[in-house]
Amino acid sequence: MRQEDGINENALLGGRLRLLQPRLGYRAAIDPVFLAAALHSQPGQRVLDLGCGVGTAALCLLARLPESQVTGLELQPDLAALARENAALNGMGSRFTILQGDLRDPPAGLEAGGFDHVMTNPPFVAAGRARPSPNACKATANMEGSADLNAWTAFCARMLKPKGRLTLIHRADRLDALLACLHGLKLGEVAVFPLWPKAGRAAKRVIVTARKGVNGPSTLLPGLVLHDEDGRYSEAAEVVLRHGGGLEPMGGLAKSSRPPTL
Repeated sequence: MRQEDGINENALLGGRLRLLQPRLGYRAAIDPVFLAAALHSQPGQRVLDLGCGVGTAALCLLARLPESQVTGLELQPDLAALARENAALNGMGSRFTILQGDLRDPPAGLEAGGFDHVMTNPPFVAAGRARPSPNACKATANMEGSADLNAWTAFCARMLKPKGRLTLIHRADRLDALLACLHGLKLGEVAVFPLWPKAGRAAKRVIVTARKGVNGPSTLLPGLVLHDEDGRYSEAAEVVLRHGGGLEPMGGLAKSSRPPTL
């Protein structure tokens, strides 16, 4: 814990990962963990984590798929610096490269069509739809700025190779806007995986995958219930959050599984 400079150290995946993040402002919750669980890269494939923050999703992916190679792009310099520290802290510095910059003017090293996968946890709140947080870091992470959802997804599509896969997590109440963006960018074979807070409750988050230049049917998948009635995480959620398991691809996404025992 680095209280003197406002940084806390937290544990993820049942203690398998160490994560430095700001004590105040934006702090990673479960969204990037589930985002990483939904992505399935093969050895030799390149992954871009757009808006990587302190590196949560990338580190979770690398813990499950250690042969992955991830490049992260982060707008905020302080978060990008923490992502580099976290990569080194977890012994993943050679597999996780962090670039600091703006998707509207991307830095060198991000070539169009250079990635097999793009994963992203974009700002959830449309500009002007809520009062920004007084904490500038949190406001930037949570609320769209000049790069709205359409610009965000367009950049993802530009970075993907033909037939490459986009994986993102977003608010369920913005699913219509998200699907419209994907359709306009000719991203097909869309799969929607709801995350239900409890059984019988409306989903608040959805994981969505789509492929560049692929014409395939859309699929609404069964999803995953996050909490039991007593408020504890469900067994399926614990597989992802505590054990670092993935959401297995079965015509998209379907069920969670524990990682192989080492």
